Amino acid sequence: MTGNRNDSLEERRKHLADELAKVKSDDEAERRSEQNAQESRKGFALAIKLSSEFISAIIVGAMLGYLLDYFVGTSPWGMIVLLLLGFCAGVLNVLRSAGVVAKPPLLEGGLGQDKSGKQGD
Repeated sequence: MTGNRNDSLEERRKHLADELAKVKSDDEAERRSEQNAQESRKGFALAIKLSSEFISAIIVGAMLGYLLDYFVGTSPWGMIVLLLLGFCAGVLNVLRSAGVVAKPPLLEGGLGQDKSGKQGD
């Protein structure tokens, strides 16, 4: 009777170990899936940020050009020049956000501050 009971316990232990291994593998697969989804969300957020910075710079340049043409009467030259400047500013903003171009020293350390953070005179 004791032998039969030990066999039954061993069988249950094996069954529980198999189920535990299955649950662990499912958890690992779910963790990897969540990690891939998180990386995709980060990439999507970066793409939205870069595209919005680029488009907003172009729109601001076009609006300023239109206003300049409207009030000064230089149509279409104000729109052309400021639209091109907006395009260049948009490209520069995208490159800065992507880390290809360094930020200007004044923006990096704050206006009028040295590298230690003290206010300059």
